[in-house]
Amino acid sequence: MEYVIIIVVLLIILLAVLKANKKDANIDLNKLVEYLGGKDNIIKTEVELSRFKVTLKDISKANKEGIQKLGAKGIVEIDNQLKIILDHDSKQLRKYIEDLK
Repeated sequence: MEYVIIIVVLLIILLAVLKANKKDANIDLNKLVEYLGGKDNIIKTEVELSRFKVTLKDISKANKEGIQKLGAKGIVEIDNQLKIILDHDSKQLRKYIEDLK
């Protein structure tokens, strides 16, 4: 009986740690839009699997270092587009930006 109680307590602790880590893993969407130069700088967004592709009016307003610090796995700049690897946050970010406009 004691082992069952110990196992249940360990499972509860494990679930609490996993939930806390998942919460921290979510990207701050407000900050990311700010690092893209603000909502008015964003022309078009697309999602390709884990990549978030954004076309900007002025690419110089984008803070790529800030985006990287927020958790982007990688950033590729082509002309006035940024391709940002965000894993599972890509679709959520696109919806968030569409709702802002």
